[in-house]
Amino acid sequence: MASERDVLRATLDAQREHVLGILEGLSDEALQRAVLPTGWTCLGLVHHLAIDVERFWFRIIVANEPIELDESDNAWHVPPGMPSGEVFDLYRREIELANGVIEVTDLDTPPARWPDEWATWKLENLREVLMHVITETATHAGHLDAVRELIDGRTWLILT
Repeated sequence: MASERDVLRATLDAQREHVLGILEGLSDEALQRAVLPTGWTCLGLVHHLAIDVERFWFRIIVANEPIELDESDNAWHVPPGMPSGEVFDLYRREIELANGVIEVTDLDTPPARWPDEWATWKLENLREVLMHVITETATHAGHLDAVRELIDGRTWLILT
């Protein structure tokens, strides 16, 4: 029987794979094109997942690594000149580093760091952080599904 940690990790990994899989085969132009009125791009969403989700929740919040939060940064925008491959590599690297934190941290361990401005809301432990990240990653995977279908009709999983 799989442990709770294994189930949570497998669920998160499935959503991470969904994010990468739905974007497979898109050209650089398509990855950088805003499809919806809000203006975000597929590549910007992957960059956001790397910085604001994987790095932030696991390395900054759970592990309290000495990474400064730069509130002026907008992770939804890929830095000028950063190639698509580097964005995907960044996401994969942040996943690997996040998995390292997940493996060595007990599920009941409270976050080691919490932003002062979030005093009215707090995730209590790694388990809750994992659930939050699973939800956020799955939500964004769904966003990417819709955008990919608008770009070229490809879908990840449609049950009819």
